[in-house]
Amino acid sequence: MENYNQTSTDFILLGLFPPSRIGLYLFIFVILIFLMALIGNLSMILLIFLDAHLHTPMYFLLSQLSLMDLNYISTIVPKMAANFLFGIKSISFIGCGVQSFFFLTLAVAEALLLTSMAYDRYVAICFPLHYPIRMSRKVCVLMITGSWIMGSVNSCAHTAYALRIPYCQSRAINHFFCEVPAMLTLACMDTWVYEYTVFVSAILFLVFPFIGITYSYGRILLAVYYMPSSEGRKKVYSTCSTHLTVVTFYYVPFAYTYLCSRSLRSPTEDKVLAVFYTVLTPMLNPIIYSLRNKMVMGALRRVIQRFCSVKM
Repeated sequence: MENYNQTSTDFILLGLFPPSRIGLYLFIFVILIFLMALIGNLSMILLIFLDAHLHTPMYFLLSQLSLMDLNYISTIVPKMAANFLFGIKSISFIGCGVQSFFFLTLAVAEALLLTSMAYDRYVAICFPLHYPIRMSRKVCVLMITGSWIMGSVNSCAHTAYALRIPYCQSRAINHFFCEVPAMLTLACMDTWVYEYTVFVSAILFLVFPFIGITYSYGRILLAVYYMPSSEGRKKVYSTCSTHLTVVTFYYVPFAYTYLCSRSLRSPTEDKVLAVFYTVLTPMLNPIIYSLRNKMVMGALRRVIQRFCSVKM
């Protein structure tokens, strides 16, 4: 590894891609995923805004998920791409803190919002008569606001600590963005107390929400098991399995990174796992949750027809 010891306060992001042809191919692949995520999430936000048929609690939550994913991936990938293209790997001390703050805020907010979406499906299928009350507009706004607030409070605490601890002469972060666990490896003090708080935060904002999502989908599958229509059962099973797959892609790598001891992980493993919850999931969410949905495709056709009629 290159020796990036320095006396300035800037950090150095060693990046994700190796300086070779393989690294170039991986870079192009990630950029394509980034563009797909931008197009998919922007399309969902516009569709839900423009089509009145999608002005329901479920799609209101989906629009917020798309907004979070849009900001989430934009917090990480542009800086990573600029570092690779121009070879300028430095990031200022404040810039690193800002990136870490937005990353943690959006990560926790999305984890909580995914739980709210699973609860929405649980109520819609298991308690359809109670749905207008349990998932009213007010309840949705409270869920979304609570997700943002909890994400911001958690992020402020962790980012403030990460910026106040003393760092050694080496400022080279073996990662492609300013993630707190990677930053802690450069600390010139024992951080076991803080690592314990990270463990507690991961339990609260990753493990418990994942248990809640699993419980909701488990109850949904149990309710669907007694449905008379075999075609309806297959449809729900397919939907639930794909949703759980994307949720697993998001939660499991996150949990492994933030729950396992640093001695059990390598920097390369951390970077590969981070790709799942920073790059892949924002791209998959609009496809799995939305673009495979018949109502969304119908809304897309109506918006296109409306646009064409206006042009004519």
